[in-house]
Amino acid sequence: MLYEFIDLNRDLIISRTRDRVRSRPWPSVAPGEVEHGVPLFLTQLSETLRLEATSAPFPTDAIGAAATRHGGDLLRLGFTVSQVVHDYGDICQTITALAIEQRAPIAVEEFHTLNRCLDTAIAEAVTEHARLTAEARSAEEIERLGHAAHELRDTLNTAILAFHTLKRGAVAVNGSTGAILGQSLMNLREVIDRALSEVRLEAGTQTRARLSVVTFIDEIAASGMLHSEYRQIQFAVDAVDPALSIDADPQLLGSAVMNLLHNAFKNTRPGGRVVLRARAEHGRLLIETEDECGGMPPSKGDLFQKFGDRRGSDRSGLGLGLSMARKAVRAHGGEISIRNMPGKGCVFIIDIPLAQTESTSQAVS
Repeated sequence: MLYEFIDLNRDLIISRTRDRVRSRPWPSVAPGEVEHGVPLFLTQLSETLRLEATSAPFPTDAIGAAATRHGGDLLRLGFTVSQVVHDYGDICQTITALAIEQRAPIAVEEFHTLNRCLDTAIAEAVTEHARLTAEARSAEEIERLGHAAHELRDTLNTAILAFHTLKRGAVAVNGSTGAILGQSLMNLREVIDRALSEVRLEAGTQTRARLSVVTFIDEIAASGMLHSEYRQIQFAVDAVDPALSIDADPQLLGSAVMNLLHNAFKNTRPGGRVVLRARAEHGRLLIETEDECGGMPPSKGDLFQKFGDRRGSDRSGLGLGLSMARKAVRAHGGEISIRNMPGKGCVFIIDIPLAQTESTSQAVS
């Protein structure tokens, strides 16, 4: 009987299936996949085959119910749908190959049952996986929209109050109230830019173009100057090699750099200094924002997580800027890293490919 063959060769089936999972080129292996996913499904499959081989009444949807639970367990372990489907297939192929190798006396009908169980299990597990993923995404989107609406409302209210104060003529437009209005408008633009970037990233929409790095940095610096003035922070931009160019979506990449700059301004004390620089290194463009936040406390976790912890006392915003920046940079084949300078500040580094041209290859150090 097939279930007896599976029980007898359980360790060997698990071992060979794990080898298949580890060696496949795609999809990548999730943490815990070979340790938990493979034995879990094998137990489920063996029990189903055993019950179908008995004379006792057996519900036809039993494998589906077990697979539904399995799909939920795999989602909680961090598996993707592709990993779920491939794991089921890898187990089935391993069982079939081993049965042929050992010339096991297994009836054709049992292999048909195996394939039917596999088909049902995949369908139910994937359905449950998709349902739970959709629920989690919906809850996350509702939370994000709620936070964004509150941020927009609060920032807009501040701008309106500042505007009415200035309109009455009681204070000068170039004073503190004018600075509050200007900062509120800059914050509104940041929220809108971030929302546009998120929509485009989720939709997979990019408009790539050949960009001069010096022009790209100059445009960002112009906005950075306004932020620095409102926050009374010194802002410096290092000279950029005019020969450098990149292939990028200017809105997405610009939003990523502005998010890092805004983060630097928020965490640098008034009178402090923020530096923006861009340089070539080994065929890559490094865009750096250096602040004077005092250094990263050792207890801080992943700052790039959505709604993650933030460094300084300024708790305004949603904590989404750095998360969106990393997404945008990764969409350009790059990555963001942090260099901590204890007691002084931090340097956030965007690392993306330079455009492949003769001029850039000569400029790369």
